[in-house]
Amino acid sequence: MRKPFLSRLLLVCVPLIIGLAATSANAGSFQYFRLGNKEDVQARPRGGTAMMGGGTDLDEAFRWLCEKGNGGDFLVLRASGDDDYNDYVNKLCKLNSVATLILPDRAAAEDPAVAEIMKRAEVIFISGGDQGHYIRAWKGTPVEEAINAHVAAGKPIGGTSAGLAVQGEFVYGALGDKPDDNDLASTDVLPNPYFDRVTLDRGFLKIPHLENLLTDSHFAKRDRMGRTLGFLARIMQDGWSKSPREVAVDEKSAVLVEPDGKGTVVGNGKGAYFLRPARKPDICKKDQPLTFRKISVYRAAAGAHFDLVRWKGNGGIAYSLSVENGKIQSTQADHSIY
Repeated sequence: MRKPFLSRLLLVCVPLIIGLAATSANAGSFQYFRLGNKEDVQARPRGGTAMMGGGTDLDEAFRWLCEKGNGGDFLVLRASGDDDYNDYVNKLCKLNSVATLILPDRAAAEDPAVAEIMKRAEVIFISGGDQGHYIRAWKGTPVEEAINAHVAAGKPIGGTSAGLAVQGEFVYGALGDKPDDNDLASTDVLPNPYFDRVTLDRGFLKIPHLENLLTDSHFAKRDRMGRTLGFLARIMQDGWSKSPREVAVDEKSAVLVEPDGKGTVVGNGKGAYFLRPARKPDICKKDQPLTFRKISVYRAAAGAHFDLVRWKGNGGIAYSLSVENGKIQSTQADHSIY
């Protein structure tokens, strides 16, 4: 998450919407901070998806998004916090404006002024935070519609941490979590894939090449391989998909996906993991350890590439995992590469 900066070139705390006036009640339900030109510009953005794993923000990934925005207006979406990203992005990129839209609740997401702000952006970036909040507060609202319309129009989108976790068709919603809960761990899920906090959702965003796919962040840093295998097993066991896939990205890493589905891994973390099960889980039941065999994995560090259409990479390492009675087994001798 960005640290606040002392200097701001321009800070506007009310919606800058031409021809639209929000009511005083609605105006108080969200915050809008804009840095740069107060007038929107007509630009021709190019599509693409930046999938960032969290932790320290990657200049390379943000510059890539800015280039896709082609000098237009860059919009950050978040549920809480400040406009910390505005100065950061503004110093990295030459843009017409950088703005932050803070949507703390469902009332804010349903405000028509919010959808109008989003409609004018050339780039949308979803910050980290609580993906459970994004699902509860944004799904089924004009915010969801505006994000999907933005992507359908061929405009670029990015997200980090929770903002990555909601990009795929399948989402760990964290809907059973409380603010003081510990992070849902692999050791919670492998012994019981129907553990109460394993709350999965689907159909929030519709991003090209991320259909039938689960996304996750902070992956190696927080040892999430076990829990993600539990998620994939549940998706299959519950009949959501016969052959789901996953892109899981570590902290300080990102996957930058072009409109044709070809991705490049950047950053100095442990990179990205591309997973696909070959068969249904053997045992995926409540209060029973998971048994789930033949999951193909492709681990790609910075500089490697992966084609999401062909589901094939180069420059990385391919191997296979299985779960036997709640324990992960790998075809790699060095299990630390999970």
